[in-house]
Amino acid sequence: MTVTGLPRHGPGQHAQGGRDGGEGPAVRGPLRTVLGHFATGVTVLAAGGDAPEGMTANSFTSVSLSPPLVLVCVKRTAAIHQTVLDSGSFALSVLAGPQEDVARYFADHSRPRGRREFDIVGWSPAPNTGAPVIYGALAWIECELTETYDGGDHSIFLGAVLASGHEPTRDALLFYGGRFHRPALRRAGKWDIAVYQEVS
Repeated sequence: MTVTGLPRHGPGQHAQGGRDGGEGPAVRGPLRTVLGHFATGVTVLAAGGDAPEGMTANSFTSVSLSPPLVLVCVKRTAAIHQTVLDSGSFALSVLAGPQEDVARYFADHSRPRGRREFDIVGWSPAPNTGAPVIYGALAWIECELTETYDGGDHSIFLGAVLASGHEPTRDALLFYGGRFHRPALRRAGKWDIAVYQEVS
């Protein structure tokens, strides 16, 4: 199989910073552009039962199936950061294609805070922690916070899965190139199935 589209320059050319490249805006700007070329799903992270906090998050990934673990990265200055630490738990709602308005709302710093923050969206409390789970989400995961790691200006929260669920498959909301996207699902062909079996 021939791989096309690879850069023609060597690793030392057109570099966008690195371990020795400094940490100023001249590095962060180009790096943000580079990282923006990695498409991700979009979630709403929520924590706190009586006085919940929420935020839009796409720095989320699965870690392990046995034991079931996931992680999410949260900026240290985010309002929800301390709430996750205080409650020792969190929930993630994986947003569906039509929920771009929900993603934008929980990314808006001028939104109401506390329980009023969730007044404009339908939600239900996760079964173990009471953290809000957004109605209409493709899937949801409820976690107990097990470890917190230093991630520069972020904390890496590792969560043990307590409960989870999902809705029938439909279009997902993606974030790519600094914009939200709603790609249409298509049926998997033979090539897709072969690739999946190869990497699984």
